[in-house]
Amino acid sequence: MTVLVRRAAASVAAGLVLAVLAPTAPVAAAGPPAAAPAAPAAPAAPAASSPSVDIATKPTPTPTPGKPAKKPWKPRPATYAKTVTTRDVAITMDDGVVLRGDLQRPAGPDGKPVSGRLPVLVTITAYNKTVLSGGGAGLAGPDPAYLVRRGYAQLTVDARGTGSSRGTWAAFSAREGKDAGAVIEWAARQPWSNGKVGMTGASYMGISQLFAAARQPKGLKAIFPQVPAADVYRDVVASGGQIDVGFIPLWLGLVTATGLIPPAYGAQEPAAGFPVLTDHLQGALGFTLPLMTQALLGGEPAYDGPFYRERSPIEVLDKVRVPTFLVGGEFDLFQRGTPLVFERLQRNKVPTKLIFGPWDHLQGSSGAQVGRAGYGSLAELQLRWFDHYLLGRKGRLGQIAPLTYYEQGSGRWVRKRKWLARDLAARSYRLSGSAAVGGRAGALTLGRPATGKAIVPPVPVTGLCTRSANQWTAGLPAAILPDLPCFRDNRLNDLGGVTFDTPRLTKRVRFQGQLNARLYVSTPSGDGMLSVAVEDVAPDGTVTRITGGWQTIAHRALDTRRSRYLDGRLLQPYHPFTKAAKKRLPSGQVAPVDVEIFPTGAVVRKGHRLRISVQAFDVPHLLSTVPDLLGHLVPVTVHTGPSYPSELTLAVR
Repeated sequence: MTVLVRRAAASVAAGLVLAVLAPTAPVAAAGPPAAAPAAPAAPAAPAASSPSVDIATKPTPTPTPGKPAKKPWKPRPATYAKTVTTRDVAITMDDGVVLRGDLQRPAGPDGKPVSGRLPVLVTITAYNKTVLSGGGAGLAGPDPAYLVRRGYAQLTVDARGTGSSRGTWAAFSAREGKDAGAVIEWAARQPWSNGKVGMTGASYMGISQLFAAARQPKGLKAIFPQVPAADVYRDVVASGGQIDVGFIPLWLGLVTATGLIPPAYGAQEPAAGFPVLTDHLQGALGFTLPLMTQALLGGEPAYDGPFYRERSPIEVLDKVRVPTFLVGGEFDLFQRGTPLVFERLQRNKVPTKLIFGPWDHLQGSSGAQVGRAGYGSLAELQLRWFDHYLLGRKGRLGQIAPLTYYEQGSGRWVRKRKWLARDLAARSYRLSGSAAVGGRAGALTLGRPATGKAIVPPVPVTGLCTRSANQWTAGLPAAILPDLPCFRDNRLNDLGGVTFDTPRLTKRVRFQGQLNARLYVSTPSGDGMLSVAVEDVAPDGTVTRITGGWQTIAHRALDTRRSRYLDGRLLQPYHPFTKAAKKRLPSGQVAPVDVEIFPTGAVVRKGHRLRISVQAFDVPHLLSTVPDLLGHLVPVTVHTGPSYPSELTLAVR
């Protein structure tokens, strides 16, 4: 059949540009496709900085005279010069629904796939594999040809109801998880497969790996999820009890838009191509639109429950047994969740690594800056990981610390064995005295706090131009306007709320992990939002947002069994966020509200100030449901002093 070359461009919510749509016959590639657009650069570490090695982490030993030192791992060269891709391979599920995948393999001089069986790397996406093959605006990660030219087969599959696959999309449903396990087993038994399978991919593709691994499919040996979630409700859908309107509509729109692009095989197989579009339209009308509408109207999707439990990897992580390499971001959508995945797997004695860098979602997905952690590029790390577990080649994985995180404020990469290591201790700074909008700060003290109060006004534009705004729109603003000053300096935004500062520090404060802000509050409506930021105030007045957290007052109920404590102090509160647990405060009554501050690693240097900022909105991140909106448009009073010990608790070292 005559080779058809289709060119199509689609402008979707994420600004993705479609690459050339390849024909169904194998197409040889002499080299890698065009690279994805470069992500905005993260802050470069100072030249004098070197990785900080935990005393509990074994450093590379000094060689004994007469004994050779341990050799560092080095990436092996490519075995093949070319790759070849077969488009839209049909993969039939147990209910008859046909998924479609693109299979990329090494090619010989004749441009045909090499003979022999290869280890297979599987990626399952909801963002249309054709879009990903064109770079996917950074969502695709490194070029898969790097691994294919080194002897792997890459199978990229559109999830049910997305891209070129049949069926109706229902994100992270049990059915989708079952599909993922079936795809792995299908790949393991193909004549071009050696029966050993790994998985790669970021965001949705990272979450899919965890659900697939929990199915324990035959042949799966290792996974490499970038920026995956743990608890989708608390991580991203409804932080603190309000609905995410920064990322979730963008994400739902992205999946819907890429799902309505006609499949490449439609011209050759119109009987198969047309039903794909009708399936996807049905998914948009039957799943996507009703879900968002019901959430904003205060229906069941506004609360935690079975719907979100089914879609949260944390619920099935105890079934994951394969080695897992994680990449996370301190300004990522899943800043909260990725460390929880690492901790749970490590607790279960699953071989696990985590690199946690200064990245938003697009940066963490592209992985372009992973090399700054000191272990090589993302593609090289994947080669090292999969060569070790799929091919039996020594990856010298002991040279990679279990945890490597970027320390804000110093630019160092810190290496540790555990997320909350034994050298951490709880420390609480009490909010002291009064504060007022416009820059009159209260105090943060380790001593006895003074009695006071601060009124947080309902200013519905706070958060609009901040690092938080960039974080909760997946990093798109910074990709477009990387030099916008308000992404680096929060002082203007802080004027819309109240702040409490330490005196200038005489000794640095180094902290890592989760944080908690316990605020004693009252409000006329019995409800309201607390948007809290932890910040570093430099001597010149520059305010750097380190991390943040959110909590509605009516959802203040605390599940102490599932909350986390360090040295007897609450470090990570767990709120039920159910309709039954929701309860307004009687008007004017003062009560403590624990605000979960998302995890990070930072140092506030000598001469700087540690700050907590409290506001009533975080736009465009969060929005009240329609029934709650009026109750959130009220001032919230934060009370301080011995009778109302409002405090910020962090884990310091």
